[in-house]
Amino acid sequence: MKVTVINGSPRGSNGNTNVIIEKFLKGAVDAGAKTVNIQLSEKNINHCMGCHICWTKGPAQCVIKDDMLEIMMHMGDADIIVFASPVQFGNISGMLKVFMDRMTMIGGPGEQQKPAVPADNSSQVKIPKLMMISSCGLDDAKEFDVTSLWINRVAEKVHMELSGEIYFTKSRCLNENSDLFKDEKQEYFKLLEKTGYEMAAHMKLSTEVKDLLERRGF
Repeated sequence: MKVTVINGSPRGSNGNTNVIIEKFLKGAVDAGAKTVNIQLSEKNINHCMGCHICWTKGPAQCVIKDDMLEIMMHMGDADIIVFASPVQFGNISGMLKVFMDRMTMIGGPGEQQKPAVPADNSSQVKIPKLMMISSCGLDDAKEFDVTSLWINRVAEKVHMELSGEIYFTKSRCLNENSDLFKDEKQEYFKLLEKTGYEMAAHMKLSTEVKDLLERRGF
């Protein structure tokens, strides 16, 4: 079991979104999963030029030489792929959007993302599950409306099941140095760990956990 997270926060490992990610991944590790937390802020990802050479030469044959292929390799053998981003002006971060634009390299129109045939030519193809994590500083859950619409469209486009969405308002309180909602915060961290554990152990979330995640903050 491998869980790969793509964190599109410009603040990377120091951001509030990463607090959510780390708690989620702790639960996955407890269930025996291998985890990778990729910080796009630490990578060199250039803008897609729209040349579509990857559509003619084949998946991952991009003319741009940067860190994109390395990240795609981590996604290629993942059982669960998690996209993460803070809300920036009502949407995902520009950093994550640039990354997603480059994912056009996985195939031409209508082919993203048909699973590749395994090396052993078996009939079984591993299709990873998809999840979304996002945080915002405001207390209005409507801030996540566009992100939720976006990730549902992504799941449809890449032919993957969207297994869970984790949204958290008032995210400044998640910082370890913050005493705001101290007790509630610890309970929420336990929920995030349980979420990661369930996904790694069962590849799906229980109705109980899904209902609790709807809380979206304090």
